[in-house]
Amino acid sequence: AGAAGAEQRREERLRRFRELHMKRYEACKLNSQEVVEEDKRLKLPPNWEAKKARLEWELQVQEKKKECAARGEDYERVKLLEISAEDAERWERKKKKKNPDLGFSDYAAAQLRQYQRLTRQIKPDLEQYEKLKEQYGEALYPTSDSLLHGTHVPSKDGVDRMVADLEKQIEKREKYSRRRPYNDDADIDYINERNAKFNQKAERFYGKYTAEIKQNLERGTAV
Repeated sequence: AGAAGAEQRREERLRRFRELHMKRYEACKLNSQEVVEEDKRLKLPPNWEAKKARLEWELQVQEKKKECAARGEDYERVKLLEISAEDAERWERKKKKKNPDLGFSDYAAAQLRQYQRLTRQIKPDLEQYEKLKEQYGEALYPTSDSLLHGTHVPSKDGVDRMVADLEKQIEKREKYSRRRPYNDDADIDYINERNAKFNQKAERFYGKYTAEIKQNLERGTAV
């Protein structure tokens, strides 16, 4: 009986040892696979996940377009029906935040912003463009060898539009006033630029407490 019990315990220990050995083998195998996958991910471009999601989304859109075409439906209309009001409001807010005016940064950025604003207001005359294209043909599209000076005579309507636009810009510019950094009528109570800024900060925080003292000093009645 004692020998049978010892043999049974030995078999149990061997079974547990084999199980632990198989678990260790499985763990090593999984670790090796994860190392290989991680190496593949590290070799991919940094924006691979975004590109992959974009491609998957485009494939889904193509599939939906095919399904709508097979049913004889308009894809844009079906897409609008699937959009919730919250998503529509969020997209509108995102669209409004696109290309925000961050204020003055430098003169080049201000000039570019004005150029983009003016070009968006241009309404081309397509009929006149077609007439010019029939008249000049390939010469309408100049190259580096084309002689442009003196070859184009603007129409009276074009000149009038340009004059009206310039007058509008001048009128709008006259409404603005340049902020002057210094007040010529203010008392000079500073010795340099740094001291002037310090006095401005002190006046902003403590001016209401020292107003009476300043008045007494100016009148000569200070105690």
